[in-house]
Amino acid sequence: MNKQRPFGQEPVSLATVAAQAGVSVATVSRIVNGETRRASAETVERVQKLVAALGYRPNRVGRTLRRRESCIVAMLSPNLDNPAMAAIAASVEAALRSAGYVMILCDTHDRADLQDEYLHVMRSQVVQGYIVVNPVRSEALSASIARGDPIVFVGRRNPDGGGAFVGIDNRRAGADAADHLWAREIRDLAVIHPTQGSSATRDRVHGFITRLRELGLSDGEVRQAEAPGLSHLEVGYAAAQRLVDGHPWPQGLFCPSDLMAYGAYRLAFETGVRIPEDCRIVGVDDNKLNAWIAPWLTSVHIPYTDFGTEVVDQLQALWDGEQPSEQLLPHKLIVR
Repeated sequence: MNKQRPFGQEPVSLATVAAQAGVSVATVSRIVNGETRRASAETVERVQKLVAALGYRPNRVGRTLRRRESCIVAMLSPNLDNPAMAAIAASVEAALRSAGYVMILCDTHDRADLQDEYLHVMRSQVVQGYIVVNPVRSEALSASIARGDPIVFVGRRNPDGGGAFVGIDNRRAGADAADHLWAREIRDLAVIHPTQGSSATRDRVHGFITRLRELGLSDGEVRQAEAPGLSHLEVGYAAAQRLVDGHPWPQGLFCPSDLMAYGAYRLAFETGVRIPEDCRIVGVDDNKLNAWIAPWLTSVHIPYTDFGTEVVDQLQALWDGEQPSEQLLPHKLIVR
């Protein structure tokens, strides 16, 4: 008989089951956890029937605290309104779920204090691992690294250096954008970027400028403009304003994210500049919105849908005691 425990009644303990079965608490614990080889078939059957009749449920919280492990993995990611961040989160969540884990998602808004707050809270929840997307340097993150917590960095590398990483070769992505514009015989070139640029953004801009230098342009011939802010849409608009303030639009413009390209496009639309006829823009991400709202945008495609499997593989390697490593996924320029 499967007895339902009345609402508000104290949960049945292992000791209660053990007393009624006439065995030790340790024996009951082993049986409810599937370890039946050390007990007789008759004892196993008796305990299992009592467990069902009394409505015993294992205390998974207590087990987690004792073993310092759980099936929960925390992902810390900035600015989830960014389609790229949302795509990474969806890919990782699906991969973790397939592997039997539950993901807690926290939006750090690119702030060190929020990143630290979430790291402290997640540690108190005994999460089994951390995935930190586009990390920023912070006290709690450095402490987690020093403790040897299993952390996989995504998009941006560990700001303290080292660690497991999943991302792309951002410098190569910037160089590919330069090659694309150069191959179309565009020599009047410019780049815009955020003032508070991340390592990924800086690498993309550096790769773009370095490649143009190799192709024969001096640094002074590549116009640059930046703008403050965390919203790449707003940064793209404001940086483009600074770029063309008193100057003509360039024939080719590199934006280190698609959202920045959208912001630049808005300014071009408002000022009567035709895209791509008057200015060819190249972005990075190639998010799914491009097919719907940006058929004018050539972009470096980042395979975010493949990130999840790589992240879970990296976590598993850390759990198995292996040394952290880097996994660079291939990117591809999508020409429109």
